[in-house]
Amino acid sequence: MVRVLFVCMGNICRSPTAQGVFEELLRREGLTPWIEVDSAGTHAYHEGNAPDPRAQAAALRRGLDLSAQIARQVRSDDFERFDYILAMDRENLALLMERCPAPFGHKVSLFLGYAPHLGIEEVPDPYYGGVAGFDRVLDMVQAAAEGLLREIRARPPAA
Repeated sequence: MVRVLFVCMGNICRSPTAQGVFEELLRREGLTPWIEVDSAGTHAYHEGNAPDPRAQAAALRRGLDLSAQIARQVRSDDFERFDYILAMDRENLALLMERCPAPFGHKVSLFLGYAPHLGIEEVPDPYYGGVAGFDRVLDMVQAAAEGLLREIRARPPAA
């Protein structure tokens, strides 16, 4: 089992979108029994809430339903439990690294590192912008999700 955690600030826009996109990719590829996916926020601002309605609407336009997701904050046991802990931007990456026990630091990175062809490192936060920002996030997340899956497939099997 490979475990992937997507992380943004409040866990209502970017990270639940990444979770939904990656789960759909895994479903299409028949890989859901082998790869577990979750999302979390570095802050507890929206803990217990569903994703932002604009994120849900943008995802639904692409056939993705995010409505069952519930925001939560990153927990200390996430660093041991997950194999990939993927931050949406440098600010959240820094917050994760501050909290991450040293033996697990190698698991934490920027999500867009899996889409180097985009030429950007951070998924912009669409929260304070318009609808187009949520669509742009979906495009970026889709590209990085495909790159992440290629990486996971290239990993040697666990002993």
